[in-house]
This record gives sequence, C-alpha cells and structure tokens, in this order.
Amino acid sequence: MCLAVPGKIIGFVDNIESVFKIGKVSFDGIVKKINLGLVPEAKEGDYVLVHVGVAMSVVDEEEAKRTMDFLLGTDDLDDIRPDDE
Repeated sequence: MCLAVPGKIIGFVDNIESVFKIGKVSFDGIVKKINLGLVPEAKEGDYVLVHVGVAMSVVDEEEAKRTMDFLLGTDDLDDIRPDDE
C-alpha cells in the first residue's frame, strides 16, 4: 500500500529554487528533510502530502489535520517514529 502523510513546512534547508529544494517538514512533531521540487509554490507554514520523501501536493490545514488524526489512530505511522518513543 502507498501512503502519503501530511506534514507542515517549518523551514527550508536552503533557498535554491530547483527540483532539489529541500524543506524541513513536521509530521506531528517529527521533523524530516523533504524534497519540495514538485511543489514550487509551497511556502513556510503550508501543509504538504509526502510520499517516500517527496512532497506531492499542497493541501489545506483542515484536510491535513483530518488525515493525520486518522493516521494517528492506526499503526501506519510507526515507521517514521524514532525508536525511543
């Protein structure tokens, strides 16, 4: 099964405008570096759907929170949680 997880852009690793633009994205407090090349319009504070380390689309906050609440109710997010949690 393929799963896209919503996260909030909290910053950028650099300001290079290219297919290699990397942002810091928070997934319910877990921060990962994500490729933002497919969503050049994304800015800090936006929510994005992420699949295998690449942001696929920008989504609104309500949709992102509803999806994250659902995923938190399942075991589907165990792979992104640190081992010490």
